[in-house]
Amino acid sequence: MSPKYRRSLVWLLLPTLSIAGASCTETSQADNTKTAVAVEVLPVLELVAQDTVLHHDYVADIQSIKNVEVRARVQGFIEKIYVDEGKEVKAGQPLFRINDAEYKTQLAKARANLSNAVAQSRVAQLEAERVRLLVDKKIIAKSELEVAQAKLRAAQAQIDEARSAQSTAALSLSYTMVRAPFDGIIDRIPLKVGSLVDNGTLLTTVSDNRAVYAYFGVSEGEYLEYIKTRQQHPSRNNNSVQLILADGSQYTPPGKIETVESEFNEGTGSISFRARFDNPHKILKHGATGRVRLSNTVHDVVLVPQKAVFEIQDKNYVFVVDAAGKVKQKSFVPSTRLSYFYVVKSGLKPGEKIVYEGMQDLREGATIRPRPVLMGQILAGAH
Repeated sequence: MSPKYRRSLVWLLLPTLSIAGASCTETSQADNTKTAVAVEVLPVLELVAQDTVLHHDYVADIQSIKNVEVRARVQGFIEKIYVDEGKEVKAGQPLFRINDAEYKTQLAKARANLSNAVAQSRVAQLEAERVRLLVDKKIIAKSELEVAQAKLRAAQAQIDEARSAQSTAALSLSYTMVRAPFDGIIDRIPLKVGSLVDNGTLLTTVSDNRAVYAYFGVSEGEYLEYIKTRQQHPSRNNNSVQLILADGSQYTPPGKIETVESEFNEGTGSISFRARFDNPHKILKHGATGRVRLSNTVHDVVLVPQKAVFEIQDKNYVFVVDAAGKVKQKSFVPSTRLSYFYVVKSGLKPGEKIVYEGMQDLREGATIRPRPVLMGQILAGAH
């Protein structure tokens, strides 16, 4: 091969080698970039078996221990209102006065009828005594005495009827003065002085707020958990509950579960509990809302945060991380679902590490760089 030909061949090969070298460099850089992207830093939680206090929060309907609608018992015009809305009243305290002129007249008439009936009865009694004397002397027939005694009994019945009418009239008159049925707080008064009311018209509502009831629905699974805990630890105060107010603050003092209804609601699948809370400062009002927090201590359980769980075909999965940082899907069976956690029944055990957050883009077999998080931090944040 001539020197000139060799020089030409070298010049032809140099660009090819340069292109190949550049391609190798680009491929290497791309591989490094892919590796850097694949190795994400994700929070990883090590599962532990522990005793913990679990909190169940339930929406509560708060009602006064007594809440009574005060309604008119007679027809008439409101003549006087003795109280104002939102004020405290005592049992028997006057609230409203309905015009009573008509009912006073009815009572006077009933009294007059009673007096007349008593007089008629006296006349019938004297007549019966006179007839008895004549019969004893055999001046008139015995049948005349029977007639006189029948008239006496009729007159006495008229007395009973007149007394009943007088009592009714007196009762109607008493209804014109509307009084508080018990100690409590007056609600809104929709009618004013001069308003015409009928029998049954709502005048106001009185609430006894010295204590309140909180009604809340519990699912069947959580109800069974509550019952089992009471049976296993009868000496503990398993009836104590907390009330979380609408602003997120915790109400004091704590309340106590008093009763559970006898059947589950078919529509919601829950059963209603009733808790009682003392209300010495009258903070709680009838119709308020809040959340009842029921606490329960469980022993040697494995908790899995709901954030770490995803579902595939109605099964629960987590990403388990091995010592090399490689992730793998693993299913588990929960025994119950709480506000922020699952309680593991099977499938996971203490010591396993799972991805806590950021699993949306993870794939089976991917490699991550774990950033440890502690269960204590998660529990504190959940509550």
